[in-house]
Amino acid sequence: MKIALLSNVNMNPVIRLLGEEAEVYQGEGYGNELGALLNPASSYHAFDPEITFLVMDLMELLGHELDASEAGKRVEAWFSDFEGGLGTDCIYYVSDAWLWGPELSVVQDPMRRRILEGAWLQRLRYCMGNHANVRVFPYAELIGRLGEERAFSLKMWYMGRILLSREAQKLLHESIMEYVLRESETPRKVLLLDLDNTLWGGLAGENDHEPVKLSEEHTGLAYKNLQRVILQMQRQGVLLGIVSKNNEADAERILASHPHMTLSPECFAARRINWKPKHENIRELARELNLGLDSFVFFDDNPAERSLVRETLPQVAVPEFPDKPEDLAPAMAEIYRRYFAKPVLTEEDLGKTAQYAAIAKRREFKREAGSFEEYLQGLQITLERVEPGEHLDRLTQLVNKTNQFNLTALRYTRSELKRMLEEETYRFYLYRSGDRFGDNGIVAALILSLERGTPRVEEFVMSCRVMGRWIERAVLDEVERDMKAAGYERLRGIYLPTGRNMPVEGLYKELGYAVAEELPDGGIAYELEIAKAPERVYYVERG
Repeated sequence: MKIALLSNVNMNPVIRLLGEEAEVYQGEGYGNELGALLNPASSYHAFDPEITFLVMDLMELLGHELDASEAGKRVEAWFSDFEGGLGTDCIYYVSDAWLWGPELSVVQDPMRRRILEGAWLQRLRYCMGNHANVRVFPYAELIGRLGEERAFSLKMWYMGRILLSREAQKLLHESIMEYVLRESETPRKVLLLDLDNTLWGGLAGENDHEPVKLSEEHTGLAYKNLQRVILQMQRQGVLLGIVSKNNEADAERILASHPHMTLSPECFAARRINWKPKHENIRELARELNLGLDSFVFFDDNPAERSLVRETLPQVAVPEFPDKPEDLAPAMAEIYRRYFAKPVLTEEDLGKTAQYAAIAKRREFKREAGSFEEYLQGLQITLERVEPGEHLDRLTQLVNKTNQFNLTALRYTRSELKRMLEEETYRFYLYRSGDRFGDNGIVAALILSLERGTPRVEEFVMSCRVMGRWIERAVLDEVERDMKAAGYERLRGIYLPTGRNMPVEGLYKELGYAVAEELPDGGIAYELEIAKAPERVYYVERG
């Protein structure tokens, strides 16, 4: 990705570090970050970055004015200008606040600093609420990790307006690259947890002799803090599963009734508590959740179990386990940053566990149904087309994360999708679905290209959690009706094999499309004469 780092202080050392790993904008000095944004003829706009980081020193921005009223005016003026220079094809990370300067050491009001930092944070939050492509960059966390004495250098500031120490420069460079990777990589979905000596200390089933270590004291607190970190991860969309060798009744009793269990049984989307080999249980869970093995991270204290899973299931990520209990919570936080962190959390992310819990209810309902058609009818499936521009982050997630129901596996950046939405040669179809067991969220997207005469389905993806319910039939029916109404006679669809999208290999043929040509990359182009489209059976109530 092409990135830019703008600031009101000298960031040239950090820019040089970034240039060793990425294509970085080489700015014209510093302190003119808003001028670069607001001037369409600037070298910044000629560079055309995909991500821009604005790392602002609050004291310089305030002009060392510590009066709250005057400072608030300066903050408002900065953000007003910033919003005036925002583009639609770029993602902007704006630093949060850390106020620092020599004069703070003699300010007697201990709340003054927090008030001034709060003015910046409040305005940044408002800006993010109005602009989906503006995000917060955790600059304060970076400074807090080092402490002011290690993070800032008055000597370098006096010599060249370089505020940060070399140690802080290195950490800032690493943090920026971490966020660049978040924008370009697909995160994992499921954290699989062992129980004994992992989620708690000690062994379940030996409570009479040695209670498990889980408490507000000593080693027990280390395990409870680990659970607190995991709970926050779960609330941010990470699915949790258990893969543990235990007597199920003993383990379930602790999960349900131990007074210091932070994670309740409802937090787990799936469980395998038995004496089977763990790699077999993981395969079963992948089938149950309808997810690829590369969606999983396995956390277990036993090195033999970790080694076996690495050897038999190389797609599963298996991080090392910390040697000391006090390192459990920090290690899990690092696992989150490495495998699960996302650029932005969507509505679907926040409801992930409930969505997958409903899968079990649907599975039971399916077993009780007399036939597959009766099952689909009884689900009472709803399908509502939604405005893609209002759900751009979820659209970006769908096209870049979905693998099994993905006809072409083309990948698009957020800015590319934003641009395509504004072009007349593309049509977007984005759908929310639900049923009697709950809302599945936005689960299907189809991108249609009109630039070659015959409309062509460039991308058709659907979340794995709604596969097999004939929703794809309803989607294509709507697309075909629209194209017929627009005067088109034929519709073309492409299938490009990826090794992971085998479930949809025969989709177009099944829905009445004929092979038009074989493509050089092993794909197949299908076409349908729209007037001769077959009548398709599906059970969907349109919203």
